Amino acid sequence: IKPATLSSALMALVPHDLQRKVDALAPTHFDAPSGSHVPIRYDGEWPVLAIRVQELFGLDRHPSIANGTVPLTLELLSPAHRPIQTTRDLPGFWRGSWADVRTD
Repeated sequence: IKPATLSSALMALVPHDLQRKVDALAPTHFDAPSGSHVPIRYDGEWPVLAIRVQELFGLDRHPSIANGTVPLTLELLSPAHRPIQTTRDLPGFWRGSWADVRTD
């Protein structure tokens, strides 16, 4: 059985109102300020969002899930989708290391 098939089968057993709550607390995607719909990975200790740094321009708060209680680990990528930095503090990144990253 493929994981996607198993997931769909299990979710079919969950009442619709509970599915909506799960989707709100642990969304499958992040809607970036750029308009992109970027998948969130849940395969480790913390949820991870691998996203091009340019897609976060204008965002001054760190993205989170679970009503703001769980910050996403951001894998910040270059325009070529190469890893630049990992952070759980986007405002700190903008204030600090963004200047160094931008010059590279």
